Amino acid sequence: MPVDRQRMSRVDTAWLRMDNDVNLMMIVGVWLLQPGIAYETLCARVKDKLLKYDRFGHGVVFDAAGVHWQQDEGFDIHRHVVREKLKRRRGQSARQALQARVGALSTQPLESSRPLWQFHLVDDYEGGSAIIARIHHCIGDGIALISVMMSITDGGDDPPRRERRGGGGSSERDDAWFAQSVLRPLGDLSSQAAGLLEASVTRSLELLGDPRQGVAGTLEQLRLVGKVAGDIVAMALMEDDSPTLLKGRPSGVKCVAWSEPVPLDQVKAIGKSLGCSINDVLLASAAAAIGAWLRDRGDDPAGKEIRAMVPVNLRPLEEAWRLGNRFGLAPLVLPIGIDNPVERVYAVRARMNELKASYQPLLAFAVLAVAGLVVKPLQDAILGLFAKKATAVMTNVPGPGRPLTFCGSTLRQTMFWVPASGDIGVGVSILSYAGGVQFGLITDQALCDDPQAMVDRFEPEFEKLLLLTMMLPWEGGDDRG
Repeated sequence: MPVDRQRMSRVDTAWLRMDNDVNLMMIVGVWLLQPGIAYETLCARVKDKLLKYDRFGHGVVFDAAGVHWQQDEGFDIHRHVVREKLKRRRGQSARQALQARVGALSTQPLESSRPLWQFHLVDDYEGGSAIIARIHHCIGDGIALISVMMSITDGGDDPPRRERRGGGGSSERDDAWFAQSVLRPLGDLSSQAAGLLEASVTRSLELLGDPRQGVAGTLEQLRLVGKVAGDIVAMALMEDDSPTLLKGRPSGVKCVAWSEPVPLDQVKAIGKSLGCSINDVLLASAAAAIGAWLRDRGDDPAGKEIRAMVPVNLRPLEEAWRLGNRFGLAPLVLPIGIDNPVERVYAVRARMNELKASYQPLLAFAVLAVAGLVVKPLQDAILGLFAKKATAVMTNVPGPGRPLTFCGSTLRQTMFWVPASGDIGVGVSILSYAGGVQFGLITDQALCDDPQAMVDRFEPEFEKLLLLTMMLPWEGGDDRG
C-alpha cells in the first residue's frame, strides 16, 4: 500500500456512510469578516495552512479491504475555495440571503474522490466578506475542527510534525489514545467501576480503533458485537420522545438561522448564582426557546420532554489536531414543558449529572465503531435506533475568548451547524466566541420552515432567567439596605 494511503478508522467510516437522502453528514460554518478579503489571499492562506493536515489533501477510496484516505494527486485549490455572489430576492436582507445559501449548500454532497471540504467566499457581505465552510464529519468532530479552524487564523499554530507512516496508518497512536484517555471524561466514576471498565470495555474499544485487526481478531470482535448488541437493545427500550411538530419525516430541504451573541459573563453569573454549569444554563435556555416556539404554533409543550443527542468529547483537548472522531453520544432529555426558568435549569443540571456518571457516551462510541464494520443497510438500522429516540442533535463548542483576525481582517462573528443523522430534522448549536455566546439552528423545512423564529426566542428566554436570578438572594449578600 503506498505511503500516501491510509486506512480510515471504523468510526470515521461509519460517519462517512451515514449520509442519506435527507441528511448529509457535513459540518457547515460561517465566518463574517471585516473588512473583506481577496479571493486569492484566501486561497493562499488555505493552501499554506490547511493542507498541513493530511486529510484536507486526501480523497476517499473504496476497495475490497475497506475505505482509505488517499492523496489527491490532481488537487486544485480553486476546486475547494470558490467564489460566491449572494443573490437576494426582493425584500430579502443580506443575512436572510446568506442563511438561504447556507441551507442550500448543506444539502449539496461533496465529491468523495476529492478532499471532502469546500470554502465559499461571499464578497461584499455587510461591508466585508463571509466565508461558508463545508467539511464532512468523517474528517473530524467539532472539537477537532474548531482546533483546525483556529490554526489557520493569523498567528495560528501549525499542527505538530507527524512521523512518517506506512500502510498501517495511525493505529499505534489510536491504541495509546484508547488506553490513556477514553476514561478521562468519566472521572466521576468510582475507582471500582473505572477498573472494571478499563479491564473490559477499553480493551474492546482498542480492538475497534485498530484498523489493522484482521482474521486474528475476528472472534474477539464477534464477541464484542454480541455484547454491544445487548446494550443496543437496552438503548432501544428508552421511551420515545413526546410527539411535537419537530418530530416527523424530513424532506431534505434545510433552513438555518443564528442569534446575536449574549454576554458570556452573564451566563457565568447565572451559573454561579444557581450552582450550575455554563452548559446547564445554555441548554436550559435552548429548551425554553424550543418550548416557546412550539407554544406559539399551537403545540402546547406542557408536560412534554424531547430528547437531544449530545456529543461528549472523549479525547484530550491537546490532541484535537489529530482529527478523526473521538466522541460519544449521550441522550439528554430537555424539559421543554417546564415554565419556571430556574426550575428548568435545575432539571437540566440533574439530567446532565446523570449522564456524566453513565457509560452511555462510551457505548455510543462502540456502537459507531461496530457500525463501521457492517454492511450499510445494517449500519443504517443500528444508527436508526438513535434517531428514533431523539428529536434533535445538540452540541455546545467552546471557541476562543478573544477576537481573532484572518488575513488581516477581524473575525467579527462565527457560527456553525451540526448535522443530524437518520430522520432527525433539528440540529442545535451553541458556540462561545470573543466573550459572547450564540445559538444556531438548522432544521428540515418539513418540520420547521422558519428557524429564525425559534432562534429569536433564545435571548428573551435567557433574559427571563437572568432577571429571576438577579432577584434571588446572593450568598453572603447584605440585605440591610
